Amino acid sequence: MAAPPVDVLVREHLSTRAALIALEKERRHDHAFRQRMTPLAVEAAAVVREIREVEKAKVWSKAPESQQEVYPGMAFTLAKERMEQTLLWKVVKRMPKGALLHSHFDAMCDMRWMCEAAIESPDILISVPQPLLTDDDYASAAPPSFTIGPTPADVIPFTSPSYKPGTYTPLATAITPANREAFIKYFVRHTTISIEDSLTHHNGLHDIWRRFTAVFRILIGFTQHVPFFRKMVRRVLTQLAADGIRYADIRTVFFVPEDPADRHRGAYDQLAAFKEELEAFKASPEGSRFWGARFIWTTLRMNSREYIEENMRYCIEVFRRFPDVIAGFDLVGQEDLGRPLRDMLPEIKYFQALCTQAGVNIPLFLHAGEVNSDGDVHDENLFDAILLGTKRIGHGFSLYKHPLLIEEVKKRNICLEVCPISNEVLRLASSVLSHPLPAFLANGVAVALANDDPGILGQGATGMSHDFYQVLQAYDNVGLEGVGDLVETSVVYAAFEGAEVGVVTEGGIREQRLRELREEWEEFCRWIVEEVKPLVKGL
Repeated sequence: MAAPPVDVLVREHLSTRAALIALEKERRHDHAFRQRMTPLAVEAAAVVREIREVEKAKVWSKAPESQQEVYPGMAFTLAKERMEQTLLWKVVKRMPKGALLHSHFDAMCDMRWMCEAAIESPDILISVPQPLLTDDDYASAAPPSFTIGPTPADVIPFTSPSYKPGTYTPLATAITPANREAFIKYFVRHTTISIEDSLTHHNGLHDIWRRFTAVFRILIGFTQHVPFFRKMVRRVLTQLAADGIRYADIRTVFFVPEDPADRHRGAYDQLAAFKEELEAFKASPEGSRFWGARFIWTTLRMNSREYIEENMRYCIEVFRRFPDVIAGFDLVGQEDLGRPLRDMLPEIKYFQALCTQAGVNIPLFLHAGEVNSDGDVHDENLFDAILLGTKRIGHGFSLYKHPLLIEEVKKRNICLEVCPISNEVLRLASSVLSHPLPAFLANGVAVALANDDPGILGQGATGMSHDFYQVLQAYDNVGLEGVGDLVETSVVYAAFEGAEVGVVTEGGIREQRLRELREEWEEFCRWIVEEVKPLVKGL
């Protein structure tokens, strides 16, 4: 029997191929979002797709005269300046971004602003390891440390040759117009991951994490001081709203006061200040569309069982006073070197039992899978986080290695808080191109995009535009449609007060917020079609 003509066989193959691709796309998490897009949104997505393709050829390709190899999705620290000059960047900046679900408060502000704000705070004291007399001193000196307190008697500033290294002196009085810029550069150098640090992947995770955690040891000397904490709250809220973010769940470490007499200060004073600043911001013109923010109470996973349990008791105590501000609980720190969740099961079960006894609901939002390992006890944090009932998983980077857990995450309605730039800079991925985010979306996993530690990791600004840009430019299968799904997912899994995470109830706050977001998204799509589309021809 004669074989069918080749052209018939090719058509059959192409038909089967198209059906197979369509079947796979139905499994994507963004499939439902794509199905309900309006004609306006479809046109806007086409415009963005065209911008992306044009800029891929003209912006993200190596020019003959250039020695630098450039491509879409290249290392963030090398791409940042170039991306911020593109039309796609303008689109991303304007884009509604829903909710930010994973960011650490001490690391949210750009470090230059942090330094300038510290200089303006008269009660911040600084200790440096040597007198800072010349530009070379500022460029080579080891990191400073900070504390809060009154001005010491007979103080000698660190700008004096007779300064005794390691003694605390007022920061504000030591800064003059002559040394201000040198000091700011010194501070930023020690509180920001450099381009070189981010690119030297051969040094491994432990190396970059030592550098990373050292920054927090510097900042903790003044960031929990309530007057400075207020400044940071104002800065964070202003920048989030300006970047199109409407809500934030913010992680921060709260410490149990060492002096029992101060127990009703500490976190109490910080959260009272936060509430005041949040309400004032929402009442302002720039905050009029901002929905709100809450804190996820965190403690360090490296601490002892005794300290963690005491911190948990303090969390429940403070929660009784601020149930509208505390959204949940987490344990933070480098997973590879910290205590695994398996080791902390007694503490976590203790916390859950305490919550039940106290009649309070403080859900878990656990970090897990922020590792490159496969099958060791730290990678297996994913199993424990899921079984412990976490509402969301912080990072979940290694989840793609666990097909069964992917199904469990979907079945249990758990969202991943994915932070691609953070995972790249902290050496889990060489660039966004090797990040598992596309695999999560393709497998139907709920994903919300987040920025983790933008002030330290190089984004500079508090918002999420850099992470969204990287995702939109790097992946052919995402587009504005997939990004829109990421934004909606963030609102579905935000920890709004009084609303169950991941559940949309008729007439509830989550349904209302989704309706507002979708209206804002249509406005955004209209802007793309009416104002951005005419600019494409000029690219």
